[in-house]
Amino acid sequence: MEHWFMIFMGIMAVIILVLSAKIYLLQKAAKEIKTGFAHRLSSDTNTLIDISSNDKYMCSLADDINIQLRELQKQRHQFLQGDMELKNAVLNISHDLRTPLAAICGYLDLLEEEEKTENCGRYLSVIRDRAQMMAQLTEELFQYSVVLAGEDKLQKEPVAINHVLEESIAAFYVSLTERGIRPKIQIPEKKVVRMLDRPALARIFSNLLQNAVTYSDGDLRIALSETGEITFENTAPGLSRVQAERLFDRFYTVEAARTSTGLGLSIAKALVLQMDGTISAKYENSQLSICIFFE
Repeated sequence: MEHWFMIFMGIMAVIILVLSAKIYLLQKAAKEIKTGFAHRLSSDTNTLIDISSNDKYMCSLADDINIQLRELQKQRHQFLQGDMELKNAVLNISHDLRTPLAAICGYLDLLEEEEKTENCGRYLSVIRDRAQMMAQLTEELFQYSVVLAGEDKLQKEPVAINHVLEESIAAFYVSLTERGIRPKIQIPEKKVVRMLDRPALARIFSNLLQNAVTYSDGDLRIALSETGEITFENTAPGLSRVQAERLFDRFYTVEAARTSTGLGLSIAKALVLQMDGTISAKYENSQLSICIFFE
């Protein structure tokens, strides 16, 4: 009896060892699938998941995942190609519009020098206003396309954010005063230096100031901290939190404004991200705050 019991225990031990090895191999295959799937999602590669296990169920799972990966990669390439074609089309269209608009403005200058009736002068004034508006919108669209296409390579260098911010505010002094806006400014005397592209930083501040001129309810607070955080805050009673979250979406405007493409803040966001910074918008108690931070 004891002999048969020992045989039974030996058989059970062998079964346990076989099952343990089987479980280990299945866990290893599952880990390989998990790691391979994460790697292929995070990188643009055509290689598929390969596992060391010969288990038919794990091999079948890997094959099914590979089928979905092929479809996902196909859709990703189609999206990237379509997105690039759209960017190039917008860039080319906006570029092509600039030349005839410049010619129109030039001929309008010549017409201004000619003798004309009162009605003719009034019509020319309307045409000039519309042409300048269209030129402004086209230029904004062109600049956005250039930023996305990466044609303007950013040249990073040590930049004192204080100086660029002061220069940008000074450039908008007339526009701000015409709107009755007297900004409250807090800029530390100590230089806040970061590795940035100076023209890109100036464009960011310009776009944010232009946004404040357009939508501010008469107030504007601008603050720069020694940690590299820049805040633009103004009263915007007609705004909602949902609208604030969409401010950086391209072509989005709070109002259906004919004088804006809604690209100013999108350009600012793209440039901030290209310089490894962060930008966000917060709306509380009718106060809109746009915060930029450079490490």
